[in-house]
Amino acid sequence: MIRAGIIGGAGYTAGELIRLLLIHPDVELKWVNSTSNAGNPITDVHQGLVGDLDMLFTSETPFEDIDVLFFCTPHGETRKFMETHTVPADLRIIDLSQDYRIQDGTHDFYYGLPELNRRRIVKEGAVHIANPGCFATCIQLALLPLAKNLLLNSDIHVNAITGSTGAGVKPSATSHFSWRNDNVSIYKPFKHQHLAEIRQSLSQLQNSFKASVDFIPVRGCFSRGIFTTAYLDCPIELSEIRKLYEAYYDDHNFTFVVDKMPDLKDVVNTNKCLIHLMKEGGKLLIVSVIDNLLKGASGQAVHNMNLLFGLHECTGLKLKPSAF
Repeated sequence: MIRAGIIGGAGYTAGELIRLLLIHPDVELKWVNSTSNAGNPITDVHQGLVGDLDMLFTSETPFEDIDVLFFCTPHGETRKFMETHTVPADLRIIDLSQDYRIQDGTHDFYYGLPELNRRRIVKEGAVHIANPGCFATCIQLALLPLAKNLLLNSDIHVNAITGSTGAGVKPSATSHFSWRNDNVSIYKPFKHQHLAEIRQSLSQLQNSFKASVDFIPVRGCFSRGIFTTAYLDCPIELSEIRKLYEAYYDDHNFTFVVDKMPDLKDVVNTNKCLIHLMKEGGKLLIVSVIDNLLKGASGQAVHNMNLLFGLHECTGLKLKPSAF
């Protein structure tokens, strides 16, 4: 059994991660760290897990009891922890923050988008994984096959709307129900922090990639999911583009090219990404949808854990969407 620990156990992504680890056939959850909740039952925070576990949050981090450590901490906190604690060199780590996503030569974390780096993670024996951002995951999956075939040669226009859980569990002026409900707003237009990792991945596949990625992030009045539309100039016929996408994702188990326009309801509570392609004149439109808490965070983290330990990537992740 893989013994797992979590640091930062009180947030939305941690709650989803705990749920996934509890149903994973090859994992034993050993401890969940939360300094603000230490000594309290985990179900006091994640009440939906009542009946599924009987554990208390802890302020301790007994590394000797675990094989893999998940960080569900705010951005900046993982790096601080790593710099101030002696962490065993062979302890597998999966960080859900943005601290190690950029490959700048200062760390040994692999960028954990399996549809891009699965082979490297497995063949090179990765130990530390930087889990991608939720917007970044949805947008990259929409564009990777084009980059692979050197077709990102014009400005890319992206609009992506996300649910309120993307803002995290800590309340803010723009996440309270009374503000978020019946409301839509944009934030960080053209300057979102996920742009750096998006450009990094696209350049990994297409060295010549220099085009602008004009990204408008949108706050939606729903709880979970990301709905992305991206368009760009593309001279290739739609039938040929479809073949490129199907070939790229042929041996990946969670990303699918679909004939009908997808809805958020098709992917919420799953680890799937659905992609739909359209052409209008010389413009190619790509629609990509994911669950921000699963494919965009905790589900992808479990996917990466499966890769680190030589398991089939679908293990523990065959989740079904709700009918309504």
